[in-house]
Amino acid sequence: MALTAGSLLAGLDDQQRVAAEALVGPVCMLAGAGTGKTRAITHRIAYGVMTGAYSPSRVMALTFTARAAAELRGRLRLLGAGGVAARTFHSAALSQLNYFWPHVVGGQAPRILDGKGRLLGHAAETLKLKLDTATLRDLAAEIEWRKTSGIGIEAYGAGIAKRSLPGRLTVDQVLAMMESYERLKDDRKQIDFEDVLLAMAGMIEAEPSVALQVREQYRFFVVDEYQDVSPLQHDLLSLWLGERRDLCVVGDASQTIYSFAGARSDYLLDFPKRWEDATVVRLEQNYRSTGPIVATANQLMRGRAGALTLRAHAGSQGAEPAVREYPNDMAEARGVAQNIVELIEAGTRPEDIAVLFRVNVQAAFLETALGDVGVSYQIRGSKRFFDLAEVKQAVMQLRAASVSIIGEPLFKSVSDVLRSLGWSQSAPEAQGAVRDRWESLNAIMGLVDQAPPDTTFRQFTDELMERQAGQHEPTVSAVTLATLHSAKGLEWDAVFLIGLSEGLVPISYAGTFEQIDEERRLLYVGVTRARKRLSLSWSATGHQQRSPRERSRFLAEIGARGVRAPGVRGA
Repeated sequence: MALTAGSLLAGLDDQQRVAAEALVGPVCMLAGAGTGKTRAITHRIAYGVMTGAYSPSRVMALTFTARAAAELRGRLRLLGAGGVAARTFHSAALSQLNYFWPHVVGGQAPRILDGKGRLLGHAAETLKLKLDTATLRDLAAEIEWRKTSGIGIEAYGAGIAKRSLPGRLTVDQVLAMMESYERLKDDRKQIDFEDVLLAMAGMIEAEPSVALQVREQYRFFVVDEYQDVSPLQHDLLSLWLGERRDLCVVGDASQTIYSFAGARSDYLLDFPKRWEDATVVRLEQNYRSTGPIVATANQLMRGRAGALTLRAHAGSQGAEPAVREYPNDMAEARGVAQNIVELIEAGTRPEDIAVLFRVNVQAAFLETALGDVGVSYQIRGSKRFFDLAEVKQAVMQLRAASVSIIGEPLFKSVSDVLRSLGWSQSAPEAQGAVRDRWESLNAIMGLVDQAPPDTTFRQFTDELMERQAGQHEPTVSAVTLATLHSAKGLEWDAVFLIGLSEGLVPISYAGTFEQIDEERRLLYVGVTRARKRLSLSWSATGHQQRSPRERSRFLAEIGARGVRAPGVRGA
């Protein structure tokens, strides 16, 4: 059947149709989770092209990941709008920079750094600082935050007291590292990804001919996930737009989970103030999840600024979310693995199941538990536990030490090696890569507690080597393991949210009201990934069984009391 303008609108609900027909001027779609925002975006663009309101070559659809951009392009092609550009902010800016640089500056555009780590390492050498990989990664993240937030080094130094410093660096050392990094980058005629946006914005501001050509090329802009836009991206978008008004933004303030990277939901929430005549559409009809899951999501976000109230699709009743408490992390992993086996035996495909967690290190016990029951899995958005650099190093050094150390208690042998790599019994207060590294090493210490009595050091390392060697490439039919951050934009029939205790969700270093609220939104993202089944769980103690845990405050807010799994002592 041939597509027509009428058929493009026929499959939309009332609010989606309002958005699709608002083809010119400022438009703001406040789109809750599972409300069909991608459908609304693509049908709106295709409708504009089919009715002649848009020339495909003059429309730019912007999003934040290459995967999301590819999905937009695919859907637009199917709707007859294949000529529309759908790109990330960075790819759009880089294309323009490569085109204009030879004309404005001369020669080829500078080479883009693959990553900041190596150059930061050179910067540390020039300053005679010995920094480990984790600290360098945290420094890189801090540089990215500073640049995307539109803050110069001097202004950053004035407000640095409000931020956690990477590693054990002083304020002066952090500033010196940033200055040295920028100096080395300039000397080598290189730029980083943030510089791509900065350079393009600078060209448009400084060169009227560049501004004219850019604005002539693209007139109509659509920005998805607008709650994730940073000040730097917002400034560049404003320069692309100029004095024109044909801007459609789509987002959900409840899914703002990248504030640590400079994202600001203010631009979405304040859009109707900036554009007083904007068409504002609220997409709140949820087509993804069952009624009880939608109710749980609403309860979690009740009363929060900018939160939408989702409505479950008619007939979308289902089971209430399951809430369970387990005695420890390994018991939780095994309990989840057994529930997954039961789902698969009942007909759910493995690829329709996901286990979501706050930090990567939580995958370790899940990998063991799923491996023991023969369930294939894939880890999304991060390396597998035994592929992490710090874990590879630890396994290698533990193996070497086990050859010569005999007769010591297993805990002492393993902890001595891990201490030499930076592990300590107390977790570091700093967040970021340093904390992630500690968590990885601490997970290996946790495996000591799970080892059978009288396990020798050599037997322990043999088991580690076997686990490392058994990490085969995942099959297509596999359960997904993912952090809450990497699960954004995805959905599954059955979702298990694990580790819902204080210190994990919310994370221990979330101390301010704003940080706690971001953790709430992160859990909201996790809840709304589930279509049919949702399971929430936590463990009463950590894997070393020394520190009791409290269940997450968010579980109390949604009225989840929980069922104790067999073997948990106490009332």
